[in-house]
Amino acid sequence: MFLEPLTPTEAGALPGELLTELTALYASNHAFHALSGDFPDPEDIRPEQVATALADELADPDVEVLLARSAGRLVGIAITLGTHPDPDDEDPWIGLLMIDVAQQQQGHGRQLATLVEDRFREAGRTAVRLAVLDNNPDALAFWTTLGYDVIDHRKDRQLGRPCTVLRKQFHKFRRAARVAVLDPSGSVFLFLHDDSANGTFWALPGGGIEGDETPPEGALRELREETGWTDLATGHLLCTRERDFTRVGIHIRQHEHIYVTHGPHREPTGPDLATAHAQDGILAWRWWTREELRGATETTWLPELARLLDELEEGPDTSAGNG
Repeated sequence: MFLEPLTPTEAGALPGELLTELTALYASNHAFHALSGDFPDPEDIRPEQVATALADELADPDVEVLLARSAGRLVGIAITLGTHPDPDDEDPWIGLLMIDVAQQQQGHGRQLATLVEDRFREAGRTAVRLAVLDNNPDALAFWTTLGYDVIDHRKDRQLGRPCTVLRKQFHKFRRAARVAVLDPSGSVFLFLHDDSANGTFWALPGGGIEGDETPPEGALRELREETGWTDLATGHLLCTRERDFTRVGIHIRQHEHIYVTHGPHREPTGPDLATAHAQDGILAWRWWTREELRGATETTWLPELARLLDELEEGPDTSAGNG
């Protein structure tokens, strides 16, 4: 599926073939229009009515009309609003998302919603809102399944219809890599982090992958920066994990590669460690035995680290996996 923006000029004089496609799309959704009241006769939606409706939408410079095509066919339409009239509402809005009834139940609605969200993410927006008519429970179920949360109940500005307002906070995707350093006794090295949004927790050395670094390269660079140890190499891939957290008010979904290596029992060293630890919110460090990890009352990341390390010792074929 790809999106094709409709320009205001096109909306004012739609080519006949395109207008025919759009009219068929709107007419196929007569049940929705019976609920919304957007057309005088939802069973008889005419080309000139569709052309007028789209021209009215695009008269607002903050509105974008997006045509969704798949396999050369018009399968859906989305209408978005970049700025809401309410000055206290900083989010963009999805005003309409509609799929040809004959093309429904094929994942087109979910795909179109994702593409619209991606456009907002690329534009630097951090969330999106929409309103669902209270007489349309199927639409409410669709949007909540996609991760939208109900935040308000009110009447719409145009026709005063009861609506449920939903909002979705976007996640910023981040790649990261960490290293579990084991000493000769099998103890693992962890840092204590202090994060204003996530509290204090113990975690393996590591962090975000930069530029075109591979996960092993990023893991070793972070290990060197945080410990000063330059004589270690990433070994076995212990696991990959995804986790969600908040940083500076931004919701982040982080994909992590976690490796295992072996080294001597020692402390971090180097002239730049204090600065690096202050920037990363590192308060302390210590070596944890497997028994201490299993009985820990403090938050540790990964929570299942002890089990994964036990499985690694039992055999490499059972240690790696995706959580």
